[in-house]
Amino acid sequence: MSKEKRNISVIKDAEGNKIVMINDIIFKGKRKVDWKDVEEYLKTYVGEVYNIAETEDLVYIGGKLPEEYTGSIYTKNLKGTLAKAKANAAQGLGEMIEIGIGKRYQENKKSKHSRDAKYGWYRYDTRFGLPVYDEEGEVERYNIFKAVLLIRHAKDNKMYLYDVLNIKKETSKSCQA
Repeated sequence: MSKEKRNISVIKDAEGNKIVMINDIIFKGKRKVDWKDVEEYLKTYVGEVYNIAETEDLVYIGGKLPEEYTGSIYTKNLKGTLAKAKANAAQGLGEMIEIGIGKRYQENKKSKHSRDAKYGWYRYDTRFGLPVYDEEGEVERYNIFKAVLLIRHAKDNKMYLYDVLNIKKETSKSCQA
């Protein structure tokens, strides 16, 4: 599962808002997501840097991301469609960062983060779409999701993607294939 073979595009909806379209489901499963596979996939991103277009902030992918993304309390509580959405969103993280909007700052509230998020946290809104297949395996439509990128401002004064949270399906929005 190399990210070089990703099938990702960024489109605009009718209102001009960007959506990262993830055109392949690589983390499949009827019952549960295999988060170890997702963690291994995320390790291929470590060391990459992305630029948020709206603010020109640079966001790094650090070594802590794979474990936090797949092992956070938020992730462990996800079930069904939202768990599969988060797992497959891993393919479009770079683009999801680049289209992030609505930067918000939050101070550190937990002492355990005093080192890794010395200068606090930032949140950005982002959106992504995933295909829904019919019985013949053809793409029927895309479900659109909104999410929040959680970014830590570390003691080295760099910003690192920490997790993707608050994933919600946009019930009124789906794109026909």
